[in-house]
Amino acid sequence: MYLNCHTYYSLRYGTMSVEQLVQKAVAARTDAIVLTDINNSTAIPEFAGECTKNNIRPVAGIEFRNDNELQYIGIARNNKGLRELNEFLSKHNFEKTPIPFPAPRFSESYIIYSLKKLPDRQLFDNERTGIKQEEINRLLTLPSSINRNSMVILQPVTFAADNEIFIHKSLRAVDNNILLSHLQSWQCAGENEFFCTPENIRKAYAEYPEIISNTHKLLEDCSLSFDRDNQKNKKIFSASRYDDKLLLEKLAWDGMIYRYGNQNNEAKKRIKQELEIIDNLGFSAYFLITWDIVRYSMARGFYHVGRGSGANSIVAYCLKITNVDPIDLNLYFERFINPRRSSPPDFDIDYSWKERDEVIDYIFKRYGLNHTALLGTISTFRGKSIVRELGKIHGLPKEEIDSLIDNPSSETNRNEITDIIFSTGVKIADFPNMRSIHAGGILISEEPVSCYTALDMPPKGFPTTQWDMYTAEEIGFEKLDILSQRGIGHIRESAEIILRNRSVDVDVHAIQKFKNDRKVKEYLKTGETKGCFYIESPSMRGLLQKLRCDDYTTLVAASSIIRPGVARSGMMREYIYRFHNPDPFEYIHPVMKEQLAETFGVMVYQEDVLKVCHHFAGLDLADADTLRRAMSGKYRSKQEMRRIVERFFSNCREKGYSEEITKEVWRQIESFAGYSFSKAHSASYAVESFQSLYLKAHFPLEFMVAVINNFGGFYRTWVYVHEAKRFGATIQLPCVNKSNYKTTIYGTDIYLGFIHIMSIEDKLAMSIEEIRRDEGPFTDLNDFVTRVRPGLEQVILLIRAGAFRFTGKTKAVLLWEAHMIMNKSKTEPMRPLFSHPVRDFTLPDLEQDKLDDAYDEIELLSFPVSLTWFDMLETSFRGDTTASEIGRYTGKKIRMVGHLVTIKYIKTIKREWMNFGCFIDPAGNFFDTTHFPQSLKNYPFKGAGTYLILGKVVEEFGYASIEVEKLARLPVRPDKRY
Repeated sequence: MYLNCHTYYSLRYGTMSVEQLVQKAVAARTDAIVLTDINNSTAIPEFAGECTKNNIRPVAGIEFRNDNELQYIGIARNNKGLRELNEFLSKHNFEKTPIPFPAPRFSESYIIYSLKKLPDRQLFDNERTGIKQEEINRLLTLPSSINRNSMVILQPVTFAADNEIFIHKSLRAVDNNILLSHLQSWQCAGENEFFCTPENIRKAYAEYPEIISNTHKLLEDCSLSFDRDNQKNKKIFSASRYDDKLLLEKLAWDGMIYRYGNQNNEAKKRIKQELEIIDNLGFSAYFLITWDIVRYSMARGFYHVGRGSGANSIVAYCLKITNVDPIDLNLYFERFINPRRSSPPDFDIDYSWKERDEVIDYIFKRYGLNHTALLGTISTFRGKSIVRELGKIHGLPKEEIDSLIDNPSSETNRNEITDIIFSTGVKIADFPNMRSIHAGGILISEEPVSCYTALDMPPKGFPTTQWDMYTAEEIGFEKLDILSQRGIGHIRESAEIILRNRSVDVDVHAIQKFKNDRKVKEYLKTGETKGCFYIESPSMRGLLQKLRCDDYTTLVAASSIIRPGVARSGMMREYIYRFHNPDPFEYIHPVMKEQLAETFGVMVYQEDVLKVCHHFAGLDLADADTLRRAMSGKYRSKQEMRRIVERFFSNCREKGYSEEITKEVWRQIESFAGYSFSKAHSASYAVESFQSLYLKAHFPLEFMVAVINNFGGFYRTWVYVHEAKRFGATIQLPCVNKSNYKTTIYGTDIYLGFIHIMSIEDKLAMSIEEIRRDEGPFTDLNDFVTRVRPGLEQVILLIRAGAFRFTGKTKAVLLWEAHMIMNKSKTEPMRPLFSHPVRDFTLPDLEQDKLDDAYDEIELLSFPVSLTWFDMLETSFRGDTTASEIGRYTGKKIRMVGHLVTIKYIKTIKREWMNFGCFIDPAGNFFDTTHFPQSLKNYPFKGAGTYLILGKVVEEFGYASIEVEKLARLPVRPDKRY
């Protein structure tokens, strides 16, 4: 009876979750329903599962629309029909073409047309006309050409109850980007689109029993089965599963000789054990596919980092998928894969942001477009976005919406409209809003991906599933994560720049050498890590100094305990204390000593959650892993989560633990698990950190140039430019004869790239470098204009940025010259064969000083080069001391002058804001500040700038910082030109 049901995956249209829809069907006492969400098949796997649980027969299809206009409804007779519909929708998504009308002929699907829009041809055998209840009276006057034997009941289902009609209209207004008052009825669902009982439907169509019969026949002919038990990934890499087993064994044993030599009995034992488990679980092909991708990228000379739980595997280490030795770090293989693991493993492979797309392109071409897809993700209505969207459809101006977001509880922001916005907002919170792309997930399927989902084609240019990683996992897919990060890019580019500038060929993979390097250890211990992957933030640099970290193992732990959960639970501070005082503390329970002695009884890694849940609370490894995943946001079933939590507490009671101990252990698990890293993941990050550190310690200028060129670091560009200067570089403004598109280095001179000049055109910036390389340096401004043919505005930008200072002329003279040359060149559309001499002229002396230049640089580059931030201050006061000396003033109040670098915003338990600041002092060194709520209320930050800070020096584990009492931004010398 119900051939046209919608969930809220009919984006900005439906109002029911899949679970609600099925429960409504149960309440209506129906034995079969058809899910037909609009232009997507996102919810079908979840729908099939819910129906099966509730003894309802699931049937699936898709409602095809062009914008607001219904074209027809497709209903799959079987799984082949679902694939047929998915492929039809995917084709139009790929080609960006509208859904055609009428529908093409489908072999395994039914098509239902609305009575209001029928094809002007005979219906095919698989096509039907849908009759809504309000259209029944029209049947009396229908022309005889419309075949009544093809008519079926069309009772769309969109709402669970009357009160959802307003929610639906709000969503439609958001989708159409119009005021709610301007919404038309044709843009919305009918107001009777509820579940009627089968009895009421039969009663409504009683005079047309053939329509009821046709509907039953259609439903009886349709079925859908969704297998959730078997793996859906490509099952075989080579010729057969047995051949895959043999190939993986060969590669693992060959790799063991490369990694460990031939005599390592521990490695042999572990490899044998892993290979057995991998084969038993059918994951050989998965390992081989990952190896194949890494092999391709290494052949192309791409750097990669294998991380995540995959780095726990010695087989992955031997296959060069990862570079973390699991024996050296005693990694817990069961975290990655165990015989009772409830979910398949996934590998995370990082590439440089420049090379990742080439690797993805290889994967699609190697394994086939029909069998490969990027993993989708569903973004939902959340927080501020809800208020903004609903505010717009109610006609609120932007200023009022901003005020409502910033101060939702303010009395001035409460009225009838805002009450409606907030009450509607609560109801649509977590509704799906739009489909997007997962950060890096890729599926390689045994069957065509269209067997399971229709595909989108986002701007990325690769087919993308319409459902997310939760659904992928529930139906038996293992995703590969092919991710990008800037850290790998700057490591690779550093090596290239060092070779060019110093003629030194650095092997960035000599990790053992880096771990034992004296200078690297010193930089690590003193937090001299700005620009280095993952360890450059103020909080991480502070942690390294508190731990006095100077070795790989401690850095691995630091990489995990810096995560928010550990810090918030108080266990980060406890870990530092126990690290420095390993004897005087007590373990909360003997199991903690037995399982977590390495980390002094503190849960540092995700594996520790598994160990505690398994050995302390007696959960089996499958339940322990499900709990870990749920806390990490990677498991959707709340019911399953509740079951495991209840078992955790009941097991602890059975073991006789006190309520106090059980609650404290649970508190630590709960606050920690959602943010933690696996040990292997931390170890992978630590390897990359050591690579960065070595390059910075021994080749700081080349390293900083690479960091500047890769962008995406923790700090803004000016901080890295400052860091290069601190290490002895001479920073040069862009120059048309020396600079490239990106920043470059000659000896110790760093020339900023044209890319940093605001509003400069990319095409022009790149052409300067190309023309100079092909034809030689520019002799003067006229030569530049003649050869490059830029626009006047672009020339002015280059002059103001100092790019023609090699001519020895002032900016004022060059600007005058530019106007003369450019006005003349307008009459010469083609580049002349010979450059004409420019008429000499004499200008009066025009005043220009470094302050003018600094303001030009701030405007165009966003930071000054000719002067420092401190040189621009009106005051000559530079504080009572410098950052390097503040430790001598512990417990005392001092005044510091610092230029603001970053602010970290934190909410206290009382829901008040507090800040952590990071500043640079006049000597170029960093120092950190803490701003408690009361101080922040009285003396808030007032944007970027240089500040005078009054506060008390405090010290924690030997690391000094300032607790701020007062804060004031210092005035700068004005730009006298304006």
